[in-house]
Amino acid sequence: MTYFKHNVTEEQNKTRLDKVLAEINPERSRSQIQTWISKNHVLVNGEPAKANHKCQTGDEITWSIPEVEPLDIKAEDIPLSIVYEDSDLLVVNKPKGMVVHPSAGHQNGTLVNALLYHCKDLSGINGVERPGIVHRIDKDTSGLLVVAKNDHTHVHLSEQLSNKEIKRKYEAIVHGEITHETGMIDAPIGRDPKDRQKMGIVDNGKPAITHFKVLKHFPDFTHVECQLETGRTHQIRVHMRYIGFPLVGDPKYGQRKTLDADGQALHAKSLAFVHPRTEEWLEFEIDAPVVFQEVLETIRKMY
Repeated sequence: MTYFKHNVTEEQNKTRLDKVLAEINPERSRSQIQTWISKNHVLVNGEPAKANHKCQTGDEITWSIPEVEPLDIKAEDIPLSIVYEDSDLLVVNKPKGMVVHPSAGHQNGTLVNALLYHCKDLSGINGVERPGIVHRIDKDTSGLLVVAKNDHTHVHLSEQLSNKEIKRKYEAIVHGEITHETGMIDAPIGRDPKDRQKMGIVDNGKPAITHFKVLKHFPDFTHVECQLETGRTHQIRVHMRYIGFPLVGDPKYGQRKTLDADGQALHAKSLAFVHPRTEEWLEFEIDAPVVFQEVLETIRKMY
């Protein structure tokens, strides 16, 4: 294991520890650095410290970069819908019902299991359970995801995500008729204090912004397109419920009486970003799955 040392400069005085390390290690993501800190691979003046520790001029920071753990997740021959692939990344159309990465209760059948069978070279930044995964969508949300094959690609895509440069659009079907054509929801999201299994609008939550426009009005439903400015857990589902228009079929945030959409009627329809190596602007779009189209058709037939 290799060890590194850095003395905090005057310019870095009173700067968070994770930010100082991010400046020194630009090829590493902030989340990766925070993992080093949480596992005590980083010391300040010989003592473990937290990520939000305010460094002082002259502090000695020492750290080690842990060796990448060998992947022990089972590769599975699961069909993948690959929209684009090159030596650095893949864009996949994740089907509704597939979990993105292994977790308690979902060790097999995930997108990661399928990716490991398809290609052996995935970035290791997100650790053993989430190789290559730059961003996620929920199990019952279908649509486009970009996957990194190496750490260089992962770091650059994560930076674009953090800087709000990756463009992501979704389409959804919600309960209730939204009478105006466009809107923006700006409300912080965090763990629901009354139910830790849910997210909610909370004062000390992380900033979250969703833009939406109406694609089709119905008397009791609305077909909308949502564009994320941030990417919080369950963001669209929480935001649309917050303004009084919960997603059709949503078992966690929706109405008790709803249409059968086999989970929330939400589809990640388009994805656009700058290729980390070629610097080419790439845009992808994919149609919503059959079950989504069937729900729309059911609604059309009601009126």
